[in-house]
Amino acid sequence: MASKDTAVSKLSHPHALARTNEPGFTSAAKTKGMAVLDELPKQRRLLFIPLPETAVEPAEETGWRTGRLKKLCWRHAVIGVSFPALVVTPTTLASLYMTFVAADQYYSATSFAVRNVGRRVSSDFLGMFTQATDGSTVSDSYIIMDYIQSERIVVAADCKFMLESVYATRGLDYFFGIGSKLPIEDKLAYWRNMVRVNFDQATGIMQVTVKAFSPQQAQALGEFIVGQRGSLVNSLSLSVRNDVLRAARNEVQGGEARLSRARAVLRDYRDKAQEISPEEGAKLAIQLIASLEQQLTQLNTDLGTVKGQVSEGTPRVHVLKARIKSVEQQLAVERQRLGTGGRKTAANDEGAADVAGRIAEFEELETEREFAERAFTAALTSLEKARIDANNRQRYLALFIAPTLSEQAQYPARTLDAFLVAIGLLFAWGIGVMSWYNIRYRSQWQAGA
Repeated sequence: MASKDTAVSKLSHPHALARTNEPGFTSAAKTKGMAVLDELPKQRRLLFIPLPETAVEPAEETGWRTGRLKKLCWRHAVIGVSFPALVVTPTTLASLYMTFVAADQYYSATSFAVRNVGRRVSSDFLGMFTQATDGSTVSDSYIIMDYIQSERIVVAADCKFMLESVYATRGLDYFFGIGSKLPIEDKLAYWRNMVRVNFDQATGIMQVTVKAFSPQQAQALGEFIVGQRGSLVNSLSLSVRNDVLRAARNEVQGGEARLSRARAVLRDYRDKAQEISPEEGAKLAIQLIASLEQQLTQLNTDLGTVKGQVSEGTPRVHVLKARIKSVEQQLAVERQRLGTGGRKTAANDEGAADVAGRIAEFEELETEREFAERAFTAALTSLEKARIDANNRQRYLALFIAPTLSEQAQYPARTLDAFLVAIGLLFAWGIGVMSWYNIRYRSQWQAGA
């Protein structure tokens, strides 16, 4: 038994096993070794260790690595297929479309500014920048910008040029052309894409760029926009002028009506009193009273002289007394007319006013007339100032650059547009791949947890 163990140990030794593989190892030795092994019990055969050259990895580890490689290959294949399909192919198609299909577009540029007639230009260098524009012209410029991008000018341009024919599809370029029978909203969106407006608030200069499929059409549309802007500026100037003059004109009309009423009342008074001015009548009455008093004094003096020469009953004395009595009565009537308020005439007209009352009434009417005249004069002065102010506020369109005529197509930017399409698709593809990986790893992490 010991000899068998020794033989087994010798055969199982690495050097002995190596020697069995040598060419010089005889077949007799091999047969003898196999006979020894056959004599061993089956339990001892289980102790046989395979040669290092015939070592095999576990089946479970081999299957796991193979599945991982399969999943890795599938994921990379999907990513590799999606990149050409979602990035390379659309970019190539876009480049081919922009190169061979997209129609040439020409532009016409124009520059102008809204200016105020009465604006004072600063003489210093700093004032040229700080006082370039005022608030009113800036607001008018923004109004013009909104008008250029509004439906009103689109309707006017469509009525004159037929936008569907001007921007009709050229060849197979359905992307940059306008469709047919579009609603006004779609036409407005297309108009805003073909007409660009830039406004520099510091200088007040507005630049408008119009694109079309021919240079003549672009220039015609630019001239049309300039004409529409001129009409709008004129209407704005007229509106501002009317707003400024409206209040002054209303004041003048009110003053004129008041003055007319005052003059009419004064004319009625003069017709009723039959005198131009009661003051002049009062002056005449005072002169008359003074003359009567002088006559009365002279008659009294003559009466005294006559009484010293003749008797009381002589006709001369009676005549003097009668004249004195008549003068006294006339003097009393004139004094009563001047200050008591009742005119005593031969027809006993009790409705006639006295001189003092007539003067008071006339002065009141004359004061109203003078005040109305002054108010009317002030209203006329205000109207003239308002007219000057309105003229100073009047706007006008200062055209610096007339609509130009292009000689070479500048749009579309074929290289730039193709590059932007490539960048956009690449960016979207990268976001999609990163999102997929994020969702996948999050799902695996939740499953492992």
